[in-house]
Amino acid sequence: MRYRKFGNTGESVSVLGFGCMRLPEMELNGKWYIDEDKALPLLFRAYEEGVNYFDSAPYYCHKNSEYAMGKALKSVRDKVMMTTKLPFEVIASPADFRKTLENSLTKIGTDYIDFYHLWGINKGSLQTIEKYNLFNEARKAKDEGLVRHMCFSFHDVPENMIDMIDAGEGILETVLCQYNLLDRSNEKSIAYAKSKGYGVAAMGPVAGGRLSAPTELYKKLTGKASMATYELALRFVLGNEDISLALSGMENMDMLEKNLAIADLATYMTRADWDQVGVAMEEVKKFSELYCTGCNYCQPCPENIIIPKLFNMYTYHNVYGLTVTAKSEFENYKKNTKNSAMPEACIDCGLCEEKCPQHLNIRSEMKRVVEVLEAL
Repeated sequence: MRYRKFGNTGESVSVLGFGCMRLPEMELNGKWYIDEDKALPLLFRAYEEGVNYFDSAPYYCHKNSEYAMGKALKSVRDKVMMTTKLPFEVIASPADFRKTLENSLTKIGTDYIDFYHLWGINKGSLQTIEKYNLFNEARKAKDEGLVRHMCFSFHDVPENMIDMIDAGEGILETVLCQYNLLDRSNEKSIAYAKSKGYGVAAMGPVAGGRLSAPTELYKKLTGKASMATYELALRFVLGNEDISLALSGMENMDMLEKNLAIADLATYMTRADWDQVGVAMEEVKKFSELYCTGCNYCQPCPENIIIPKLFNMYTYHNVYGLTVTAKSEFENYKKNTKNSAMPEACIDCGLCEEKCPQHLNIRSEMKRVVEVLEAL
C-alpha cells in the first residue's frame, strides 16, 4: 500500500480509502442488518493490506454502517483512522452538534473520531453554520479530544467549494468531494484546496459504478493495449497528485483485491498519460454528434424532463461505450418518474432550445435518444 500526506493534518493516509456505505447487508422480517460474516472480514482484510482510512456516516447501510466499522476494527482502533459525518437536517440548535457526535461515538464504540465531516455541504450550509455557531462547537469537540480533525464533504457547484474552503480556514482541514474520469468539474477547486493546505479525498472514483463495466475505453482513448475500465478510472484519480486518497465503496473481497492491486502499483499514470487520457475524453465527447455539455441551461423543464441526464446516458453508450451503465441508468430513470418525466410529457414549448448554448435541436434529439436507449 502506498501513502500520501493528508494536507496539513500531519497524517499519512493510504491512497485507497474504504467507503463503508455499501457493506454487505441482509433483510430479516422487514429489517435490514449488516451481514457480519461477510462485512467484518472484508473490513479487517483491508486493514491487513494497509488501508488505514475508513469512512462511514449515520445513515449508511440502513443506519448500521458505523456500528459495523467500529466492530470490525475495534482491535486495531489505534492503527486506523475512522471518519463519520454530521447531517445538517438534524441541527436545530448548537447542542445538536454534540448530541449527534456522541451518538456516532456510541455506535462506533470509540472515544474519538479521527475525521468528522460537516456532511453534504452546499451554498446554504454556511448560513446554518453561522446560525448555530457550528465552528465553535467543532472547536470545543476538538479541545475535548472527541474529534481529531474537522472536515467537510461537498455536493455542490465547484465555485461554492472554494467559498467553503476559505470560510473554514483555521478549523476545517480536509474535503471529500466527487471526482472521476467522467466528472472532473471539481478539478480546479481540488487544486485550490491543496494550495490552502487541505487534504483531499475523492469519492466516486469509478463514478458510482459507471466505470466498473468491461469496455474498450482505454484503448479507444489512447490506442494502447486495453485496460479494465475500473483500473483506468482508479489510476486516473490517483494520477492526480492533488488527490490524497480515492475513497471506494467496496462490497466484496473481489472488489477489494482488485482495488488493492491498483493501489500497490509503483506508478498510477505518468503525467503524459494522465494528460492524454483527460484530453482524449473531452475530444471524444466533442466529436459526438450530440454534444451536450451538461451545462443545465435547459433546466428546469416545465414538465420536469431531466434533459441533460437523458443525453448523458446516451453519451455513455454512444461515445464511451459504457452501454451497461447507460441501460441501467435509463431503467432507473423510468422507475423514478415521481421526480422526473419521460420525453413524451413534452408540451413542445421550446424553452429548452431557446436557452441551449449549443443550439441543439433538443426536442427531436430527445425522441431519438430515447429510442436508442429503449433498444439497449
